Amino acid sequence: MVNHSSPMDFLLLGFSEHPGLERILFVVVLVSYLLTLVGNTLIILLSVLDPRLHCPMYFFLSNLSFLDLCFTTSCVPQMLVHLWGPRKTINFLGCSVQLFIFLFLGTTECVLLTVMAFDRYVAVCQPLHYATIIHPCLCQQLAAVAWVMGLVQSAVQTPPTLRLPFCPHRQIDDFVCEVPSLIQLSCGDTTYNEIQLAVSSVIFLVMPLTLILISYGAIARAVLRINSAVAWRKALGTCSSHLIVVTLFYSLVIAVYLQPKNPYTQKTDFTNRNPHSKVTECHVDPDWPDPS
Repeated sequence: MVNHSSPMDFLLLGFSEHPGLERILFVVVLVSYLLTLVGNTLIILLSVLDPRLHCPMYFFLSNLSFLDLCFTTSCVPQMLVHLWGPRKTINFLGCSVQLFIFLFLGTTECVLLTVMAFDRYVAVCQPLHYATIIHPCLCQQLAAVAWVMGLVQSAVQTPPTLRLPFCPHRQIDDFVCEVPSLIQLSCGDTTYNEIQLAVSSVIFLVMPLTLILISYGAIARAVLRINSAVAWRKALGTCSSHLIVVTLFYSLVIAVYLQPKNPYTQKTDFTNRNPHSKVTECHVDPDWPDPS
């Protein structure tokens, strides 16, 4: 790996230790990204242009598709550049913007998936009152709440993360700038940041997932009471796409944000990557600017 970084850049390691995999991953990521762009764009266009799809489910689905478009576009193009070429760096401003967007869109998606679970609950358990409960005004309000909560969460958590004193090597063992990776990169006291990360994880990950599971528990009980194969098929058709998205999204996010932090991970990882390095402890670089 060629290091073309300046003293103010972060080095995103990714799969740098396995250069043979990078070209293969480039093709896989590129194809997945193009399919994501095409699929989500089609969903948005169909939801807007087809009058038959002007219903709450497709309103929320179009919001989710727009979220996914923004989410993937905020990181995948840079990831493709890093996988294809020798340059693996991102400057402080780029890292800050990426972190803000990730927190903003990630939190919004957590809340929006919870709203969609409530929509599916009403559709299955209260079908006769669905149009009365899930009316267009409520849909717009719930979507607005999801976007505002994401914006507030990002505005609260991003500045303290960026004010951390980072180690001189500035090697992030990831493809993107995320809170856990930046906390591990810090050489100072991260107690406040870890508490903030834990609290936000409970509020925006654990609680929404709990509400989603409660919604689907109620859906399962309602379908079991009917004890009909037709009811099972209708419930599965109504909820399957949402369940798949929830499973994929939360599996990835929990793996990143809810895994226990090993305080020696970053130091050991840096030493392993540089076996001849004489660095035994991490000092703050005095030339690193204070973003505050």
